[in-house]
Amino acid sequence: MFERKLSVSLLMCLIACDQRPQQPAPQQQMKPLDILVSVPAFDGQEAYRFLTAQTDFGPRNPGSQGYRKCLRFLQDEMAKHAEEVFLQEFTHTNFKGETHNYANIVSRFNRTAIVRVLLTAHWDTRPWADNDQDPSNHNKPILGANDGASGVAVLLEIARHLKKNPPLIGVDIVFFDAEDVGRHGDQKSYAIGSLHFAKNMPRNINARFAVNLDMVGDKVLTIPREQNSDRYAPGVMNLIYSTAEELGISEFVNGVGEEIFDDHIPLNEAGIPAVDLIDFNYPDNSNRYWHSLEDTPDKCSPQSLEAVGKVLLHILYKKEITY
Repeated sequence: MFERKLSVSLLMCLIACDQRPQQPAPQQQMKPLDILVSVPAFDGQEAYRFLTAQTDFGPRNPGSQGYRKCLRFLQDEMAKHAEEVFLQEFTHTNFKGETHNYANIVSRFNRTAIVRVLLTAHWDTRPWADNDQDPSNHNKPILGANDGASGVAVLLEIARHLKKNPPLIGVDIVFFDAEDVGRHGDQKSYAIGSLHFAKNMPRNINARFAVNLDMVGDKVLTIPREQNSDRYAPGVMNLIYSTAEELGISEFVNGVGEEIFDDHIPLNEAGIPAVDLIDFNYPDNSNRYWHSLEDTPDKCSPQSLEAVGKVLLHILYKKEITY
């Protein structure tokens, strides 16, 4: 028998998650926490190299050469660091009647730990640039530097540290496929990979909460509190934003953002309190690179990736656990 004593912040988070209030909870006052395990330094430049490593394959839309090359790259990269890596394969027919094979990539760290956190991002890219200003580009696949590669890049850099400096908790990282194959205006046609994961949950995931990253590489990064995240998991949001405030990371804006249907929704519906970190105004309200051929690496920055990664590493490592 052993006893685990979690930090005050994590306990507050988990209690709030279990209550599942329907309205966002007030921001909690969080005290600075003692760091018993040193927090690794997130390397934004290394994360940016992971971003461009993906975009160098070209678009990663299902069935493409870039998709196949990137799938192998991600498997090989995670195999360097995780205790276990496996594919969760499935097929799906999109709204255009096209059927493809897909694969979620699941990686596990410290598999025997009872206290676990789930980190996720989607690795596929939009098959159609249907938000491009030029209508002649609407059937071309996007490169997806921010919408796809950025969240994965942050988690690849985190995985590197989980291997070198294991935290005291367990971490599962999932790269979801088929997030971006939906029809505009039909929310349920998106997030197909996370829906498959939620319906076919691998054994022993047991996540206390989950954090999904999507579009976190914008050079002018602003991440407000996504509304569904505050509705489903306000405690997790409070933990994230109080940590960002402690660290002086201004890219996290503690105000109400948009309501987004993303990979966190199927997780919440499966009983895992999950939040979405996303800057949907890419780069701003007046101009959108989202789902366009303009979503390229030059629109992203190492500094933005580092801001997000630093907050997550502090949450994973800054806790007190007594055996």
